[in-house]
Amino acid sequence: MILPVKQRKRKKAGIPLTPLIDIVFLLLIYFLLTTNFLVEEGIKVNLPAAKAAAPQMNTEIIVCVNRQGKTFIGDQEVSLAALFGLLNAKIGTCKDQRVVVKADREVVLDAAVKVMDVARAAGAERLLLATEREF
Repeated sequence: MILPVKQRKRKKAGIPLTPLIDIVFLLLIYFLLTTNFLVEEGIKVNLPAAKAAAPQMNTEIIVCVNRQGKTFIGDQEVSLAALFGLLNAKIGTCKDQRVVVKADREVVLDAAVKVMDVARAAGAERLLLATEREF
């Protein structure tokens, strides 16, 4: 008597998708948490680059100097004489208030120094010059 040969069922090879999906979600969460969502508003200024630049997170008064040497606080253009009054009013009695000068990298150095002198005369003791981090 001849016995029939049993065919063994072959197991199909497959790629486990659960670990792959876990890794993709972890990468997505990592990139979402490390992305900088800070959006600054105001005048477009090309800041000079520095390798030792560190982000500042405290509230501060931002004074921008564009390529033509015009001075802005927010979106409002101000003269140097009016800048003294505005900064003096904003600083008030808080002498620890930070004043950040964002000068365009192509601006004449004299214009940025004049703005810094006016800020110092208005009572700013913590005067900072903004730069971009160089990669």
